[in-house]
Amino acid sequence: MALLPTKNVVELPELRDRIAVFLDRDHGGEILAKMLKDHTGGDAIVMAIPAGGVPVAKVMAERLNLPLYPAVVSKITLPWNTEAGYGAVAFDGTVRLNDNLVARFGLTKEQIQEGIDKTSQKVAKRVKNLRGAGTWPGFSGQHAILVDDGLASGFTMLVAIEAVKKTGIGSINVAVPTGHESSIVRIASEVDTLYCANIRGGFSFAVADAYVEWSDVSEGEVASLLADFQRGHMKD
Repeated sequence: MALLPTKNVVELPELRDRIAVFLDRDHGGEILAKMLKDHTGGDAIVMAIPAGGVPVAKVMAERLNLPLYPAVVSKITLPWNTEAGYGAVAFDGTVRLNDNLVARFGLTKEQIQEGIDKTSQKVAKRVKNLRGAGTWPGFSGQHAILVDDGLASGFTMLVAIEAVKKTGIGSINVAVPTGHESSIVRIASEVDTLYCANIRGGFSFAVADAYVEWSDVSEGEVASLLADFQRGHMKD
């Protein structure tokens, strides 16, 4: 078992190594909101990684009375397998490659560049679509709570953290309903505090196993959730 850096990792010990602990992503967001209740009405902002992180983050932002913004990051997938990634591109153009996977798959420079270009276009399109649900103000000196629905390898989150740091943000916390302990250790070393309700170990890990109800979140659902939050937030 990996040794967790307990000084900046907050978990719920009663949920350790359990599966099916959340009804759905909304429920995961509710649990995290309780864990971060000290941030209620404060000066933090919630930043959601689409797609799966948005339903979690929306509930959190509503419960904590905090602003919500999308932090778009997309994995760079293999030419022959669009489910497997070897890197990621963030909303500001930040690119990070998993060198071990690049070497293992024997990818050429041309294949890598093509993958980066294709993913960058995808990210730019998604950013344009989602910014209509809420524009970004300046973040200098603010406190960010970066949210996803879980941490498997944690690579996408690492790229998101790198990009968010470049905005001039004051501090970064990460909040996820579930995560593999090895990824928790890796991510915790990059942020101020990491909140994870359900930490699990073992050789086999799937984010979906933490949820009773699980399905993909579409681009349309993401835009609708963000727009709905902005309408409610403006009324407040």
